[in-house]
Amino acid sequence: MTAQLLQSNPLSDSSPQTRLLLIEDNDINRMFLSDYLSYFRYDVKSLPDASDVFATLDNFQPHLILLDLKLPETDGYLVLKQIKQKSIYAQIPVIIVSAFAFKTDQERAIELGACHYFVKPVNLEQLVQTIAEVLAKST
Repeated sequence: MTAQLLQSNPLSDSSPQTRLLLIEDNDINRMFLSDYLSYFRYDVKSLPDASDVFATLDNFQPHLILLDLKLPETDGYLVLKQIKQKSIYAQIPVIIVSAFAFKTDQERAIELGACHYFVKPVNLEQLVQTIAEVLAKST
């Protein structure tokens, strides 16, 4: 399965690395997902909360954002809304990766501008495929 996933990797050895911003408060989930996506040669910057999100967006300039909705001291919906309201960030695709499984949560995130929604535990193969598809559409 790993070899199959590597073959579907949208990046080639000669292409510049695609930058992904991962905002996830759970240390284990953040480290695992960051390592997993790095294996596919994505340049992953991860944040444990949203306190530095806009400075990171300015400095790191990600091609895609993976966002958890349950964050300390703020709510991921608010972060998503703020990202999509700022014209310099609005074009960055946001994929939600959340334990919130209710349809209303998914609908709200999509209405606020998320392009995709994954419920934890995430099917990693589907996540990598979706990232590749979203990035292909946004280029």
